[in-house]
Amino acid sequence: MTTTSPAEPGQPSPDLPQRTTPAPGAAMSKLGIAAVIVTVILWASAFVGIRAVGPHFSPGSLTLGRLAVAAVVLGIVVLPTLKVWPSGREWLPIVAYGVMWFGGYNVALNAAEHMLDAGTSAMLINVSPILIAILAGIFLKEGFPRWLLIGSGVAFCGVAMIALGSGQRSTADVAGVLLCLLAAVLASVSAILQKPVLRKFTAGQATWFGIMVGAICCLPWTGQLISEVQTAPIPASLGLVYLGIFPTAIAFTTWAYALSLISAGKLAATTYLVPGTTILISWAVLQEVPTIWGLIGGVVCLIGVGLTRRRMRQPLR
Repeated sequence: MTTTSPAEPGQPSPDLPQRTTPAPGAAMSKLGIAAVIVTVILWASAFVGIRAVGPHFSPGSLTLGRLAVAAVVLGIVVLPTLKVWPSGREWLPIVAYGVMWFGGYNVALNAAEHMLDAGTSAMLINVSPILIAILAGIFLKEGFPRWLLIGSGVAFCGVAMIALGSGQRSTADVAGVLLCLLAAVLASVSAILQKPVLRKFTAGQATWFGIMVGAICCLPWTGQLISEVQTAPIPASLGLVYLGIFPTAIAFTTWAYALSLISAGKLAATTYLVPGTTILISWAVLQEVPTIWGLIGGVVCLIGVGLTRRRMRQPLR
C-alpha cells in the first residue's frame, strides 16, 4: 500500500508525476533498512571520534568544524539538483531544526561530555527516543502503539545496563546534567519538525538546509576554530574532517531518508542501538574491552528495538 506525496523541489506542480512513499503501516524497503544501519553505525562512531578529538577542540569550535565540512561535502551533491529553494513559511521548521539540532544539540552535547562520565551521558541522551515517540504520537498523529512503548521501555533498560557496566561513578554536576537533557530535548523536537519538510524536499536537501543554518549560528566560534586547528595535531584535524563527512553529512542524510519512510517513533527507537554499537567500535578502535553488563545491555537493546517493530494483530473479518 502506498500514498502519494508532493513532487521533489523543482517539480511542485500537480501536473507532474508525484513520487510515492510507503504508507505508515507498510514494511520498510531494503534501502530504508540499509539507511537505518548506516545511521546507527556512523552516529555510534561519532562518540568515539569526539572522544578522540575532544581534548584539542572546544565544544563550539568542534561543532562549527563538523558543520563546515559537512556543508561543503553535502553541498557538492545537493546544489546541482536544487532547482527550487524553500520559500516563506517553509523556512520556519528548517530554521528551527537547524538551530536546535545541528547547532544547539551538538554544542550542548560536546559541553556536557566535558562534565559527565560515559554512563551518565548515555542514560541522559537516550531519553530522546522516548520523547520523540511521545511528541510524534501527539503532533504527528502517529498514536501510541503498544509494542512501540513496550520495546522502547525494554531498550531503555538495556541502555541502563550499558551505563551500569561503564565502570565509572557519576561525576556529573547540575550543569552537565542539564546540558545533556537539553541536547536530548532539542534532538527530539527537531526530529518532529523535520518530518513534514521531507514531504517536499529530499533527505539530502533537508539535511543540507539544516546544516547551513546550524553553521551560521556557530560562526561566532570561527576565530577559536582557526586557532585550535593551527595547534591541534594532524590526527585530531583528520578526526574533525571524519566527523563532518560521515556522522554529520552522511548519517544525518540517511536518518532523514529513513524518516521519510517510517514513523518518527519507530525510527527513533532504533537509536537505542547506538550505545551498544559504540561499545563495539570502542572495543575495536580504542581497545576498550566491554564489561559483561555492557554486552548484556547491548543484547537487551536489540530485543527492545525488535519489539518496537512488532505489529498489533488485526481482527479477522
